[in-house]
Amino acid sequence: MAHLDSGGHESVIRAGGVQWMTAGSGLIHAEISPASFKRDGGPLEILQLWINLPGRLKMTKPAYTGLQREDIPAIPVDGGTVNLISGTFTGRQGPIASLTDVAMMTVELEAGAKVDLPAPTGRAVFFYVVAGAPTANGTPINPHHLATFGNEGDTITVETEAPATILYGHADPIGEPVVSHGPFVMNTREEIVRAIEDYNAGLFGKPPVIR
Repeated sequence: MAHLDSGGHESVIRAGGVQWMTAGSGLIHAEISPASFKRDGGPLEILQLWINLPGRLKMTKPAYTGLQREDIPAIPVDGGTVNLISGTFTGRQGPIASLTDVAMMTVELEAGAKVDLPAPTGRAVFFYVVAGAPTANGTPINPHHLATFGNEGDTITVETEAPATILYGHADPIGEPVVSHGPFVMNTREEIVRAIEDYNAGLFGKPPVIR
C-alpha cells in the first residue's frame, strides 16, 4: 500500500505494516496500490481507522509515519503475539507517539490461547475481530464485528479455540461535540465551513501526483 500526500510524505508498506497519518490543519492524501502490487497482484485486506482529535489539537501540524511489520514490537503472550503500534503493553512502548495517548495493537492468537488485554478504567475500548471467533470476558465475538464494553474492571480476558486476529486499542474519551462533513471532522458547523474554505483556497497544499 502506497501513501502520498500534499505534505511531501511518501512511503510503501508491506504486509503487516501500518500507516499513521495526522491530518491536523489539513492534508490531501492518497492510498493506492504500488506498481509492484499492480504487477504481481495477490490478496489485499486493509483496515482504516479515523481517530478524532480534541479541539485544542485540530490545527496541529500534519504528519505521517509508515511502519513495516519489523518496525513494530512483537510481544509474546500466552498462545500468541501482541504487535504494539502505539501506547504501552507489559512495559514496552510502541513506536508511534500518539498526540492523545491512544494505545493501538494487533493481537494474533493461536488455537487455545488465553490472554488478558489492558482496559484501564475510564478509557474507551476498541475491539475489532479481524479473523476467527474469540470470546471476550466470556462473550463470543464474530469475525468482522466490533465489540463494546462497560467500565467494569481493568482487563479484558480473550480466549479462542481457533486462530484469531484482533485489532485492539484504548484511549481517553474526548467528550466534545463532533460535527462532520465529508472528510472534515470538527467541533462546530462554523469550523466545518472554515475547513472547506481553507481547502478551496489551497491551504492544504497541492494534491499529490499519483504515478
